[in-house]
Amino acid sequence: MAMTSRERVICTLNHKQPDMVPLDFGGSPVTGIHASLVFKLRRELGLPEKPIRITDSYQMLGEIDDELGKALNIDVIKPLDYTSMFGFRLEDWKPWTMFDGTPVLVPGKFNIKPGEKGDVFNYPEGDMTARPSGHMPKGGLYFDAIIRQDEIDDDDLNVDDNLQEFGKYTDEYLRYTEITIDDLYRNTDKAIVAIPGGTALGDIALVPAVQLKNPRGIRDIEEWYISLASRKDYIKELFDRQTEIALRNLKLYKEAVGDKIAVIYLCGTDLGTQTGPFCSVETFDELYMPYYKKMTAWVHDNTAWKVFKHCCGSIGSLIPSLIESGIDILNPVQCSATNMDPVLLKQKYGGKVTFWGGGVDTQNIFPFGTPDQVREQVRERIEILAPGGGFVFNTVHNAQADVPVENFYAMMEVFNKCRVYPT
Repeated sequence: MAMTSRERVICTLNHKQPDMVPLDFGGSPVTGIHASLVFKLRRELGLPEKPIRITDSYQMLGEIDDELGKALNIDVIKPLDYTSMFGFRLEDWKPWTMFDGTPVLVPGKFNIKPGEKGDVFNYPEGDMTARPSGHMPKGGLYFDAIIRQDEIDDDDLNVDDNLQEFGKYTDEYLRYTEITIDDLYRNTDKAIVAIPGGTALGDIALVPAVQLKNPRGIRDIEEWYISLASRKDYIKELFDRQTEIALRNLKLYKEAVGDKIAVIYLCGTDLGTQTGPFCSVETFDELYMPYYKKMTAWVHDNTAWKVFKHCCGSIGSLIPSLIESGIDILNPVQCSATNMDPVLLKQKYGGKVTFWGGGVDTQNIFPFGTPDQVREQVRERIEILAPGGGFVFNTVHNAQADVPVENFYAMMEVFNKCRVYPT
């Protein structure tokens, strides 16, 4: 008897073999599809042509609506975020056209100012009297953060400055979350991924705080990385106080949603480069693990949720520490990076962590390979990672705008043939 999508995902997260390999597209900000590709996919699938609603106005990810989700047989869903990365509500939708001609719908406070070079700028909270915090170059497909770092005086550094964006969840946010997740739970059979916010430790996409009009503290990416070595006491105090806030908020979140969610997206901090981790195991164990452990312990002691951690790059040497930290799910499984061979990953850690991603290489094969190369890699990855459960299929990070539609089709063709487990 076929499982529901929710049953299928929960089964594989418990390292049991479900009826089919679960599929995720759009279940998180790192497993989505760029709006331009969403538009092309809908057209090729014969779905009604319409502007694509932007669910992530930083990466310009497109909405995977019910029609597209059904066409792709997706098993995972997430609620529409309460606010965007730029700090404005996702509401009052209005039309906009991307540089490549894709018609999209953006939130009402997605206020764009053209630059002198044909580029565009985005603003925190949509306030065009503030300094812009996002920049898309002419012909670009997503926004880059604008660094707005004041001069740092080490004698006057205050952890409170780097805690500007962290605080108690508001009643309005919790009520929105309660209603939205309850609706998804009752009216779909999908496994729900929740992204409450405030639990990420030093996520480099969040450090510049593009949602704040006047970010204080350490906000330059280069300065942040330097601080991991030169200002360890500051980072530890910051993570400690942030974790205290997160634990109080997680309790409020649980009161709002109960166990209607299957997965909590904890953190998207990348710790790897293409050829190796950018920090040693000892540094991770000292700077990150104690605070991850506090949050994951609370989740595991008080909920049925599984903990999702995004971490790009070559992190093979860090995986044991991530598992010890209480991480249940590892994404995006960047198999093209050094020491990330999928065969060895499955052999060593297949029973301890769920691999969420790794289905096809988005750096080379997916955008630049042939459909046959895509088919071959997808088939190989499923054969390696699927046995025994513990595998949710997704590309290695978001499917970008430059992916040919025929390559996406090739991926889905093989996935649908190979996703069914033998009885």
